[in-house]
Parts: sequence; structure tokens; C-alpha cells
Amino acid sequence: MRLTILATSLLFAAGACAADFNVRDYGGNGDGVTMNTAAIQKTIDAAAKEAGTVVFPSGTYLTGSVFVKSGVTLKLDKGVTLLGSRSIADYPLMPTRIAGIEMTWPAALVNIYRQDNAAIVGEGTIDGDGKPFWDYYWALRKEYQPRGLRWASDYDARRPRLVQVFEASNVKVGGGLLMRRAGFWTVHVCYSSDVTVDGVTIRNNDDGKGPSTDGIDIDSSRKVLVANADISVNDDAVVLKAGRDADGLRVNRPTEDVVIRDVIVRASKGGITFGSETSGGFRNIEAYNMTFDENTPVGILFKSAHTRGGFGENLRLHDITMKGTPIVMRINMNWNPNYSYAAIPPGEKDVPPHWKVMATPVPKEKGIARFSDVKIWNIRATGAKSAFEVAGIAEAPLQRFAFDGIDIEAKSGGYIQQAQDWRFTNTKLTLPAEAPVEVGKDSRVDGLPAGTFVVRDPVKKEG
Repeated sequence: MRLTILATSLLFAAGACAADFNVRDYGGNGDGVTMNTAAIQKTIDAAAKEAGTVVFPSGTYLTGSVFVKSGVTLKLDKGVTLLGSRSIADYPLMPTRIAGIEMTWPAALVNIYRQDNAAIVGEGTIDGDGKPFWDYYWALRKEYQPRGLRWASDYDARRPRLVQVFEASNVKVGGGLLMRRAGFWTVHVCYSSDVTVDGVTIRNNDDGKGPSTDGIDIDSSRKVLVANADISVNDDAVVLKAGRDADGLRVNRPTEDVVIRDVIVRASKGGITFGSETSGGFRNIEAYNMTFDENTPVGILFKSAHTRGGFGENLRLHDITMKGTPIVMRINMNWNPNYSYAAIPPGEKDVPPHWKVMATPVPKEKGIARFSDVKIWNIRATGAKSAFEVAGIAEAPLQRFAFDGIDIEAKSGGYIQQAQDWRFTNTKLTLPAEAPVEVGKDSRVDGLPAGTFVVRDPVKKEG
């Protein structure tokens, strides 16, 4: 990872002397009303010939999708806002991956798509103006749910991401950027390598709470650094993904060699999340110096499904502080069945190709997700509702989790089931005597402090 950071730093230091290309000179107008898509793209294309930097006079630039080219730095200084169009027609359909499935989907507002040595930086703002897309999603889901199509809602309600890094390398995003009101995910790094996301503030709840407005999604990518992020979203804050079901198993690309550090999460559904798209697996992930509060329901979250497959190994999570976060750690291998399992209802006509892909059966053995060799240390949590909500599956117990320096104060210990060779050292659990950790008889867990746990027959936990 040090080599990645050094290479990226040298790249952008070299680019600092490149020529500036001002959007105003190519017809750009920052009045907040004029559509600037063509002007911005012309500026980018001109800058690409000289590995230059695209700059903007202060103002608000209404635009659809723009595409940053190899060698180009898109620089948004303080006082500059890129404001996303409210029309989905201004986001061209392109091949990509969405929530673990390869399919055609609207481009993001700002894209680094199959390019190298590119950057999106500055202290300006990228604003997706996402509420119309959120409203469209809820309307479609209301129509789909009674038809047994909850699982298809997120794929059929096509909404633009804010920033997409796709099949790209040597990329930097950050430098003080404010990102807000994403129509869908905020920063999506997919099939890419040597990517740094450093110095971003994400605010997706400014105009309501948009569905699926993840903060930073790292998807079947490698050598990625996420640092110095301040995140408020209505879904997972920082999430590792690697494909869904048959399509994800076909692609079979892991997310690996990732460092996540110095992150404040002010609102989310999960602070640091693995899944639910786990098919390609996770390897060599480290996350540390993270802070969550009461507006994040689950601090450390692993989620998968019985058709998902994949693995997690050599995962290291440490130096994490939670203040009022209700659930300190949750592992659910049968997460959200209505969303996780695709079945096309009888009588549905004009079935789109991606429905058929999603409904492709996965053999039972290939659908089992296996997590092992996870190290978690220096976790401090106060005001929690539950310390653990852990449920593996019998075919693949959660293996060799090592905990050290754990200090949790909670109203309940919760439960740990289908866990093998779990070891706690230097652990303090402050729990009511009547609400200890319930360790299933199907598990082998050592080192929990005396008086903080009981061993019982496991009770089936619903997804």
C-alpha cells in the first residue's frame, strides 16, 4: 500500500505543472441554470491532449455525466459546485456493475471509466440533487413489492451514482471534496487498482434520506486506500463488495489489499461493512481509526446469503470507537431474504435479461460464504444495545476470529452462533447479569470474561 500511495503522489505531483484548461473558455457557465455537459466534456477532452488540469471559475455548473480522461485532473476549487441534472436522460446507459451484477446502467455524474492516471480533487462540491431519483425508487418499490419483486427494485430503479471509478488505475479522488445528495451510491470503485480516496466529506441526508446512498463502495478492486473521510449517508458508510450470486461467481474477482483509515461516520446503516455482495471474496483488508455514533445501527457488519458464496480472510479491524452505536458487531449469513434471493414470479412477462441472471440457481456448495482468520482489536463501545449478533451457518462456521483489547458496555451481550475457534483476550464486557452473551452449543468460543456469557442451545435467528 505504501507503494500505491507513493506512485499516486508522484503522479499528481508531476501533474501539478501541467497546463490549466478553464471551462469558461469552452462555453461553461456557472449560473446554476445553463446545461454544461458539453462544455465540461470539451474542456476535459482538450486537457487530455496535454495531461492538463480542468478548472472552473466560482459558480454552480448544472451538468449530466462527464468523463475524466487519462492524464486529466478535474479540479473543483472552493466555491465551485457541479450540480447533477434531474433528468435521467442526461446520464447515458453504459456497461458497468451494480450491486454485484454486470448490466447496463446510467453513468455516474463524474466518471473515470476505463482510464488511467486521472484525478477528481479540490475543495469544491459535487451535488447529485438526488431526491427525484429517490422518489422514483420508492414509487417503483411500492409497485414491485406486492408482486414479489422486492429483489429487483434496486436494479430496475436506475439512478446515477455520484462518482464512478471503473476499470481504471492510478486514480485519486478527494483533496477536500464535499459530495452530497447522491442519487445512488456516492463513490463506486469497481474493477480498479491503485485508487486513493483521501479527503472527502459525504452528506447524503441533506434533502431527506435517500435509499441505497452508500458512502464509499470498493467493489472487486485491489490496492485501494480510503482515508480522512467524514460520512453521513442512509446506507452503508464504507463497504467492501465482490459480486452477487451466479454472476459474481462467474466474474470471480476479489476485493483485496485495501486500507481504510481515519474515518468519521455520523450516520449510516453500517459503519464498516463486508457484503452483502461477497461472491468474489475479500482478502487482506485493514480498517482502523474509525468512529461511529448512535446514528449508525451496526458498527462492524458482515452480511451474505446462502446463494452468494465467496470468502473473507486476513481481515484486520482495529482502533474503532463507538458511542451509542446500537449493535457493536453483527454477522448475518442469511441477510434480508426478500432482497437476497431472486425468484421470478409466475406470470411475469417481458422478463429483462438481468432478472434471469439474478435468478440463475447457485449450487449449494458454491453458495456458501466462508469467513476465517479475522483479527479485531482495540474496540471501545459505550451505550450499545447489544454487543454481538453473530449467526454463521452450519456448513461453514465462522472460523478463527481473534479479539484483543475489547471494551464494550451494552444492555445485552447478544449471541454468537456457528463460530469455531474464536478467541478473546484482554476483553472487558460490561453487561447486565440477566443479559449475558449467549454462546451456542454449536460454537467454540474461548476467553470471554467469567460471568458475561452462557452456553445454550442455539435459537434460529431470522435474516
